[in-house]
Amino acid sequence: MSHPLSTSRTRPPFVELDAIAKHFADGTVALHALDLAFDEGEFVVLLGPSGSGKTTACRVLAGLETPTAGRIRLDGTDVTRLPPRLRGMGMVFQNYALYPHRTVAENIAYPLRIRGVAAAERERRVRAIATLLQLDALLARRPAQLSGGQAQRVAVARALVWEPRLVLMDEPLSNLDALLRLHTRTELKRLHRTLGRTFVFVTHDQEEAMTLGTRIAVLRDGRLEQFAPPIEIWRRPATRFVAEFIGRPAMNTLEGQVRAGRFEADGVGLPLPGAPDGPLVIGVRPEHLTLAPAGEAAAHDGVVGVVDVVEAVPPDTLVMVRVGGVTWAVRVAADTVPWVTGAPVRLHWAPDALHRFDAGDGRRID
Repeated sequence: MSHPLSTSRTRPPFVELDAIAKHFADGTVALHALDLAFDEGEFVVLLGPSGSGKTTACRVLAGLETPTAGRIRLDGTDVTRLPPRLRGMGMVFQNYALYPHRTVAENIAYPLRIRGVAAAERERRVRAIATLLQLDALLARRPAQLSGGQAQRVAVARALVWEPRLVLMDEPLSNLDALLRLHTRTELKRLHRTLGRTFVFVTHDQEEAMTLGTRIAVLRDGRLEQFAPPIEIWRRPATRFVAEFIGRPAMNTLEGQVRAGRFEADGVGLPLPGAPDGPLVIGVRPEHLTLAPAGEAAAHDGVVGVVDVVEAVPPDTLVMVRVGGVTWAVRVAADTVPWVTGAPVRLHWAPDALHRFDAGDGRRID
């Protein structure tokens, strides 16, 4: 298996989306020249809000939508015009799409049956994947007799039983409750590690993306904002949009002006030596901020605000602080000294915790 972060290659990426565009008949532009390439064995997550193009990108890759422009290559072969059945990809849909009149075993075996696999081999493969996904006791049941989590596992088993090299999943966990989503995420991660297959997973849930993906493609309005491992996206967001989309609570951002090496905004003034004059956006993650009573530090240290709301979310506490006309979120340990609404406080952060973004296009400035 190729290392997902390898920079030197002896062969092309396993999957390549080259300048893929998708325009619908009503004038909607779902994808704008999307470039995305990744290696075999990765767990790639397509992440973004509603309307970002993530599902369209997945459907174009599967062959369920025809791109308006661009090329799709699988292991170096152009598959742009190939029908879905010839692409060698398994698909798990949001609604699972199980046949209600067939048993679990028959649903799982269906891809093998239409490919002409012999009955004995079909049974062997169905039992093997059912054991892997803990479905052994359910093989005689019909979909109406399954829980949501069981139906989801059957859909995954059906996608995997014929051993495709690439498995596509379009928001497969969205119909599950919170506890079951957590359990199923763990199972999918284990399954990916066990099988070594390439997974492409579509979601709007950043927590799913951060826990599952070897790399995450963050999409916005049909354009790729960043494609990187989860920790890099969190530590070094490529754009202001990514910074504000990833994280709970999101990164605090503030628009202001730099004048003579000093950043100034509503209620905030702090030194930024070496920064050129002009508009700038700064950002700090809530967990990188610390609080102190306003009178405990020198006037030039940090920024002063007033406690607005305190939310206990064990094991942490979220303190919302009004700084001028902007609210900053601060994550602190639940057992720290309680902060009282209306109390003046000073916010501090380490110099390397400050992020800078262009005020125009939102791109990161290093």
